[in-house]
Amino acid sequence: MKQLALVFQYILPHRLLSRLMYYLMRIRFKPIKNMTLNLMINKFNINLDEAASKNYDDYEHFNAFFTRALKDGTRPIDESKDSLVSPVDGVISQMGAIEHDAIFQAKGHHYSISDLLATEMTEDFIDGQFMTIYLSPKDYHRLHAPLNCDLKSMRHVPGRLFSVADWTTQKIPRLFARNERLINHLHTPIGHVAYVYVGAILVSSIETVSNGVITPPYASQVTDLLVQGQSQYKKGEEMGRFNMGSTVVLLFPKNTVTFETGLQAGSAVKLGEKIASLNGISK
Repeated sequence: MKQLALVFQYILPHRLLSRLMYYLMRIRFKPIKNMTLNLMINKFNINLDEAASKNYDDYEHFNAFFTRALKDGTRPIDESKDSLVSPVDGVISQMGAIEHDAIFQAKGHHYSISDLLATEMTEDFIDGQFMTIYLSPKDYHRLHAPLNCDLKSMRHVPGRLFSVADWTTQKIPRLFARNERLINHLHTPIGHVAYVYVGAILVSSIETVSNGVITPPYASQVTDLLVQGQSQYKKGEEMGRFNMGSTVVLLFPKNTVTFETGLQAGSAVKLGEKIASLNGISK
């Protein structure tokens, strides 16, 4: 069955389906909207107590609920000066050392830094470290700063929209380097950090605080974007959102972070939780 599903991953019209999902998520007809909210909450066991509002009428359409804000204080941000925090709610897909320029995707599959970032200028991350975090449909879908940073530039890379579920990462080679993505280049106390938002099937929109909606429309070529609005972010501050779930990939220079003991592939993380210490930064 999964083999058949894998075949469909290659032949499905990814962009058409994602474009349709974009409009379906914005239906304002109240009976349909509320029915969809009920189905979503029950199917994925969403904790509505964490939401800034439990009132369905406060959400004009399904996407407004999907990208809902959280109640103040629900996700405390670790205040240690040397902490790197999770920028999202999700599950760690993979983490660890970059083997020269090879990033581990799943058993039998790696992809290169240059493929992911769509550039040959990868020196900052050779033999560095990475963490990949998957956001499921039940998760909070806003994206935050993992540390104090200055957003220097962004690169939008068009591509496929394969599913990024666990089974597809195990089967589709170089998945994260093939899917559409937005690469955020951050200047930080530990140097250059790459913060990559990876699109996926039915992920119909990537939105940023600085530049608004990046996609749709869907681009046909790699585009470097100048930061139009806010460029400096404090640890834990909102930087963007997925208007449907997907994955983020973080890249760090060599010997700059030490991941928290006990974290591994499959570990659940929450926004603001300490996931690593910044080497060379005093507490």
